[in-house]
Amino acid sequence: MSNKFFQGVVYQLKEAFGRPVGVILDNETIRSFSDMSAIEEILDEVQQQCSEPGRVYVASGYTFIGGGVRGKTDFIAFVEGEDEEAKKDVSILSVSILSIKQFYDEKFDKINFVKNVLLDNIMPGDLHAKTKELHIPTDVTRVVMTVRVDAGHDQAAIDMLANVFPDKEKDFIISIDSGDVAIVKELKPNFSDKDVQKIAKSLLDTINSELMVNASIGIGTIVTDMKDLAKSYREAHVALEVGKVLDTDKPIVSYNKLGIGRLIYQLPTTLCKLFLDEVFVKGSLDTLDHETIVTIQKFFEKNLNVSETSRQLYVHRNTLVYRLDKVQKLTGLDLRMFEDAIVFKVAMMVKKYLESNPNKI
Repeated sequence: MSNKFFQGVVYQLKEAFGRPVGVILDNETIRSFSDMSAIEEILDEVQQQCSEPGRVYVASGYTFIGGGVRGKTDFIAFVEGEDEEAKKDVSILSVSILSIKQFYDEKFDKINFVKNVLLDNIMPGDLHAKTKELHIPTDVTRVVMTVRVDAGHDQAAIDMLANVFPDKEKDFIISIDSGDVAIVKELKPNFSDKDVQKIAKSLLDTINSELMVNASIGIGTIVTDMKDLAKSYREAHVALEVGKVLDTDKPIVSYNKLGIGRLIYQLPTTLCKLFLDEVFVKGSLDTLDHETIVTIQKFFEKNLNVSETSRQLYVHRNTLVYRLDKVQKLTGLDLRMFEDAIVFKVAMMVKKYLESNPNKI
């Protein structure tokens, strides 16, 4: 936090307590008096003795106390004097400084600000002023990636990602909710989607090797303005959600690669159900057995090529033709015809989407 700001606070607190006061913050001593010789001589000793919040230490005519939260000393407050009144004053001083510090950090902390930008909680008129105040450039190239890990491992993921992206002035690691961590990554101007995919792949490999947990990554579009970060974050989140339903075998999903899945995800489930009812005889999709479904998926993977599909499945060409004829009888769609294949492919995706949202049907 700004030492200039805190210096003014310390001077005001001196008037309130009626005695010299000070605070040791970020290895710098901010005080309301000029002679520091006595404190400098015992500074290392004071830092050792006040390594825990609330621990009081008296030496060289001053009373010191560690201040902070969660068992970690963030600063050391001190007042002149060694009497009982000094101990009371230094405790009050510590509480005052902690409250002021937390308010300042919340107001000026870059992580909190960027998180509010991602969640679209910043008014457009305030965005420029805030970024200027926090010295965050607005016109650089960035992308948002959302990393999803098993519940309960998000803090471990944050700690690991903080080591992967150590430049906290350019890259931001932000906990969104349980299991989801957003990464705002600054990119070089000539970076492409392929370059971002490489970064995501490297991240996934690191998470798998170091944390050994299931992880998936959604990638938003590359943006060149701070105000568009919320859009990139929403896209990364949609990529994760759509990938979970429609591309379950892909741990890395890019919004730009979602294709028709992106459209399906945004449709009301009532329209999706109506589409299935209109295209197929009721229950026809459910009559297809597992072997037939696998055959259809492989047929689509091989771009409707009968010969190549039969080789991949190790079945005779006539066996494959028989299975496709069976699908046509059950559904009325000939998957060897491009238009029918499109309808069936979309229908399968819609069905998976509906099954993933049973409470909405």
